[in-house]
Amino acid sequence: MQMGMHTDTERCVRAVQSKDARFDGWFFTAVLTTRIYCRPSCPVVPPKPENMTFHPSAAACQQAGFRACKRCRPDTSPGSPEWNQRADLVARAMRLVADGVVDREGVPGLAARLGYSTRQVERQLLAELGAGPLALARAQRAQTARLLIETTPLPMAEIAFAAGFASIRTFNDTVREVFALSPSELRARLPKRSAPASGLDATAPRPGGTPGALTLRLPFRAPLNPDNLFGHLAATAVPGVEEWREGAYRRTLRLPYGHGIVALTPRPDHIACRLTLTDLRDLTVAISRCRRLLDLDADPVAVDDQLRTDPCLAPLVDKAPGRRVPRAVDEAEFAVRAVLGQQVSTAAARTHAARLVTAHGDPVDDPEGGLTHLFPTPEALAAVDPAALAMPRTRRTTFTTLVSQLADGTLSLGVESDWARTRARLLELPGFGPWTVDVIAMRALGDPDAFLPTDLGIRRAAQELGLPSTPAALTARAAAWRPWRAYAVQYLWATDSHPINFLPV
Repeated sequence: MQMGMHTDTERCVRAVQSKDARFDGWFFTAVLTTRIYCRPSCPVVPPKPENMTFHPSAAACQQAGFRACKRCRPDTSPGSPEWNQRADLVARAMRLVADGVVDREGVPGLAARLGYSTRQVERQLLAELGAGPLALARAQRAQTARLLIETTPLPMAEIAFAAGFASIRTFNDTVREVFALSPSELRARLPKRSAPASGLDATAPRPGGTPGALTLRLPFRAPLNPDNLFGHLAATAVPGVEEWREGAYRRTLRLPYGHGIVALTPRPDHIACRLTLTDLRDLTVAISRCRRLLDLDADPVAVDDQLRTDPCLAPLVDKAPGRRVPRAVDEAEFAVRAVLGQQVSTAAARTHAARLVTAHGDPVDDPEGGLTHLFPTPEALAAVDPAALAMPRTRRTTFTTLVSQLADGTLSLGVESDWARTRARLLELPGFGPWTVDVIAMRALGDPDAFLPTDLGIRRAAQELGLPSTPAALTARAAAWRPWRAYAVQYLWATDSHPINFLPV
């Protein structure tokens, strides 16, 4: 079991007294005298050190009987970067909780995905986070409920079931316990605003009903450099599934209860997120996947400080700090696209993917733009006649093997994946070399230490910077960049003039 930052009392006290927003989400401060819990950057006067205790999660605070602060709203903090930089049981479980698995499949479903017993999962989560999977999922439901209460005019009964509560009574009790206000009181505290600024369009999304649009703010730890993040997503966008329109990256989302369309726009202190969902029960999952796509829970200061220790990387970091790793909203989709992109240009890979989308993707309506389809499922692609695939025979074998194993469950690339085992499994597939496996590990699996020493762009950048340019020598040099080599890849790629490195205009 790893010991979290919350166990270092002296360090936590310093963070609270300095109101250091970088630690928001790393730990939570519980105030013994007021029985509330806060984020480290809470704007109120810090309590006396002897009146503070520290917890690793909002759920642990709630379990201990503390209520969320009404000033700093700790439930809206960025997620802990721990869960995206680790591949152990607790980190994999937390990624699944964020993806709504406990609400949809229960604790037995969570344990089955992880390959452990429910008792083992509960014991490890309780030991490290101070709360079990049910309490963690409950805290997430409370956050979703608050979001819907404050940004939509939906009736409370609909919000209760959309947020994942089994009954209206449980919804009311949880909101009152966590926020010390009833749902109606939470809504009544909001300032009166005109309809266009309310955060919800006239057609509100309803479970199983008509789609509507929600406008949200996704927080992140500063700094965040949007250039390569949005540049990469826009330059590699698959027509019909993704687009860059009016300063926003837009794409379709395949979700557990329906589908959605998201528009993500970089702002100085947040990411503006406009979500259109066919079923509001998908809200929590959609937000989680968007945060994962943009790597919003990363700790850029820790990453950049480590990379600056290399004199060749330091100028790149100082010039544009806060680069993120563009990831994926659908791991299977990205793996398919990685195969389509083998040994071809970005434009050719987009063309291949667009043909598959048009022929085998599910159509969607997009009144606000030009999106037309969801990306095809592995099951749909596995049913395609291999002879109809316009690609070389060896690549066709690679493609059909991948989609068939994804479709039948032989290969899993979900957020619960064990990174080392999944890499080994991918390397066993025909046509999967180190580059393909590493790019899937970096962008789909979310491994922050994935590295691409054979990538031509990386080797060219290394040579220009005076770094070793052969794969073996560069890998040896990059040992000092661990565990953040995936971020080093972004800084090295950024030395090139490729469109992936520039925010579209």
